[in-house]
Amino acid sequence: MPLGVTLRRGGPRLAQLRGARRVWAVAAIHGAAAALARIHDRISERFYHGDRIVYLGNYTGHGPAVRETVDELLDFRRRVLARRGGLVCDVVFLRGAQEEMLQKLLQLQFAPNPGEILAWMIRAGIEPTVRAYGGDVGQGLAAARGGPQTITRWTSALRNAINAAPGHMALLSSLYHAAHVVDDGALFVHAGIDPSRPLAAQGDAFWWGSGDMLALAQPFTPFRRVVAGFDRHKRGFVEREFAVLMDAGAGRGGPLLAACFSPEGQVLDRVAS
Repeated sequence: MPLGVTLRRGGPRLAQLRGARRVWAVAAIHGAAAALARIHDRISERFYHGDRIVYLGNYTGHGPAVRETVDELLDFRRRVLARRGGLVCDVVFLRGAQEEMLQKLLQLQFAPNPGEILAWMIRAGIEPTVRAYGGDVGQGLAAARGGPQTITRWTSALRNAINAAPGHMALLSSLYHAAHVVDDGALFVHAGIDPSRPLAAQGDAFWWGSGDMLALAQPFTPFRRVVAGFDRHKRGFVEREFAVLMDAGAGRGGPLLAACFSPEGQVLDRVAS
């Protein structure tokens, strides 16, 4: 692994942010490519040597510009790495619920009830992602009724379209479950954590959350603070003693949020677009 990021073997795929001076975190984007580009321009003006940037998942789904969003993510990653002293570990992408759904969608032929699962995914916002890569969820529902071979043809076409977009499948296939600053600093997650489980046993809690993370009454040991980037209630930027939640509904009618944190999780700067 590159210097500064350690991948733990077994359990969740964790990015350990070594030597981070500050950490920028970008909330759920949901296909809001234009807002993301503006956020990137503002962060670029303030991004210093030793800074890291963590994207908190849900790049796809809901919003109007899914492909453009992934292109913008890849472009800004190149911009960061091209800076003097830029390292691969400077940029970390987390898996969100939308990316988890997309991975499951590409394996829909193995599901025991594919039609029901696809219908649930559509209600959860995956249709713009399918459409962005030339797919049609109506055809997917029809394929689900046709059996495994028909579904395989539909999912294979979708997979081929993602593969044809330069860098898209590589990004979507290399997402982390969570990221944290070493020496028990801040923990960055997509939707939340289950405080009753250790980090290695969080499972789907990373994507779907477990209760209200803002209700944490004590630190999630051993971390000093937890930062999450997706809130189904779109409550905006909410800071509590042991948790920070940042999602104002980008791609769902609200602005995109980003913030800069100290290694311990203290808020140093905030931007919105």
